[in-house]
Amino acid sequence: MLYLDTSLLVAALTAETHTETVQHWLSEQVAGQLAVSDWVTTEFSSALSLKTRIGAVALEERNRALEAYRLLALQSLETVPVTRNDFLVAARFVDRHELALRAGDALHLAVALRTGAVLITLDRKLRDHGTQVGLDSRSPLAEV
Repeated sequence: MLYLDTSLLVAALTAETHTETVQHWLSEQVAGQLAVSDWVTTEFSSALSLKTRIGAVALEERNRALEAYRLLALQSLETVPVTRNDFLVAARFVDRHELALRAGDALHLAVALRTGAVLITLDRKLRDHGTQVGLDSRSPLAEV
């Protein structure tokens, strides 16, 4: 299973530097292999709201991206629930102050670790943190 983080999906569904590459990568993946958590859904909506507030995307583009995400999640992604234990594991990760890990990122790591998934992210720091907590973490971009 490949656990997709929010940065990857925002890039896939809005106009960003790596949109084309991420879309191509997604199109090459095996059906039933891709997963997100309910937390990704929340973060995706938050990221699009921020992009709208700062003028990076128009309201119409935001609405199209939200609908595209909902359709993608329904048709192609397994949505795994976030459990109470995931929050406890995430808390242990953020307790490791030397990681400087944000709570939301720690939650992604906890869910991916519990499900035995490989974390796929565009966020280099998150990928590095994943490796530090024993998670196979990768980028869909060549050598990023």
